[in-house]
Amino acid sequence: MKLAFQHIKKRFGDLNVVEEFSREVDSGELVALVGPSGCGKSTLLHIAAGLEKPSAGTMLAGGKPVRGPDPERTLMFQENALYPWMTLVQNVALALEFQKVDKKQAEAQAREWLEKVNLKSFEDYYPHQVSGGMRQRAALARAFITRPKALLLDEPFGALDALTRMTLQDALRQLIREAGPTVLLVTHDVDEALFLADRILVFSKRPATVLKEFSLSQHEKTHDLSEFADMRREILGLLGIHAKHEQDAEPVSETQESLEGVAV
Repeated sequence: MKLAFQHIKKRFGDLNVVEEFSREVDSGELVALVGPSGCGKSTLLHIAAGLEKPSAGTMLAGGKPVRGPDPERTLMFQENALYPWMTLVQNVALALEFQKVDKKQAEAQAREWLEKVNLKSFEDYYPHQVSGGMRQRAALARAFITRPKALLLDEPFGALDALTRMTLQDALRQLIREAGPTVLLVTHDVDEALFLADRILVFSKRPATVLKEFSLSQHEKTHDLSEFADMRREILGLLGIHAKHEQDAEPVSETQESLEGVAV
């Protein structure tokens, strides 16, 4: 499913959040949006999901105007949003039950997807009984079980420690390879963007405009991102994070407090 932002502008009252944004995300492509907190990245994601309407411009999904939420476009947040009174398998199966799938069939598929994210044997645990990383794995399974054509990710691993985050990035990339959705990822973690994305759009402070676009689609990547050192340095520079921060190899997700603004 191709996503097309056509001359998108967004204001909240007197607050100008997105000046004008026009970009396409090709079917099966993963595009990462990186920029200061409050610059409008999440707002663009919500417009793509149909949760927000643009003040001007048109949002297209599969060539059709976005009028509201649709199960073909799944939005996943930093918070896993699992229901605490349900087991992991019940939480994952619920996504199918909302689509009127038989409960037993939905649960069987949920168990298959939980196995895909390495949660076999934990299906009948409740969210409070497992770690944050395991809860987010269950959230990934729930996001993919409906086989959406577009996956919209809003800082999905931002609340996790660095090692767990890298493990889940591997899991996400494998799921994307198998399922093939179009993916739009909002992240503060430049290394995460470099590892996962086919393209990276770096945004200015609010109101959001694209400072520069980077293409990585021709690279087979591992967590050793040394070949992207120059690109990483340039992106950090665009974000106002200079060489003194890089000397300690501090991930961008842990330096986001230096980026001005509040989440919008």
